[in-house]
Amino acid sequence: MTTPTSIRRPPAPNPAERAKTIATRNGPATLMPTAEQRDQPGQCGRVIPELHHVHTSGSVSILLPDEHHLVKRAHEAQRGELAVMVELTDQAPVDLREPIRGLLWITGWLRPLSEVSARARAVSIAETRPDERLLDVGHGVTLLRLTPASLVLADAEGTHSLRPHMFSAAPPDPFHDYEADWLRHLETDHADVVQQLAKHVPAELRGGWIRPLGLDRYGLRLRVEADSGDHDVRLAFSRPVDGPQQLSGEIRRLVGCPYFPQG
Repeated sequence: MTTPTSIRRPPAPNPAERAKTIATRNGPATLMPTAEQRDQPGQCGRVIPELHHVHTSGSVSILLPDEHHLVKRAHEAQRGELAVMVELTDQAPVDLREPIRGLLWITGWLRPLSEVSARARAVSIAETRPDERLLDVGHGVTLLRLTPASLVLADAEGTHSLRPHMFSAAPPDPFHDYEADWLRHLETDHADVVQQLAKHVPAELRGGWIRPLGLDRYGLRLRVEADSGDHDVRLAFSRPVDGPQQLSGEIRRLVGCPYFPQG
């Protein structure tokens, strides 16, 4: 008889890869005091930056108005370092009643940059992520750098603590820039395919509303919105995939259909 502890979970990207994927998607970000600071008097609450960018190393570029209190505190902090936490939110690309799929917290030291370094960093960011707000660096807004000390990932696979070198070495999922459009396409144009995928959902959940939730090289995730709550189900591919053609083949296998449009 199989016990619950012997049930094998479907394969998924490792925590560092999932963290890098969330960071690369560039979802909403919030700056917060660190856990040690929250109970201290005079600490301010959550701050939404004008712009943020997570670099491959795990460092974070933060754009704030010149007069913002965090800019002033970063300049005044001892040794030019201010401990802060950046919270990155991974939101589902389809309209779910519980849209947050995961959270990534990057804790580290917020430092002001010299004028020359700030402009060079803005140019570097613009090469991969053009944004007109970067043109305002030095003209009413300040670019700061957060140097990471630790990272924590919380998602459906669990909660994991990561060191910066683990994050830096990890690649993002190959579908990170393809997933959102593909899932929305599946939801709006291929409801019949979603219904075929539902046969892999546990029988007791099939009465709920089955929605596409996530895609990575190891499989497809579905969200079941039921009266009893929300339930996530991972459908494993037969092998890891890294492109649309292989993905199409795996979806055909899951639905038992010889043809699935890549759209």
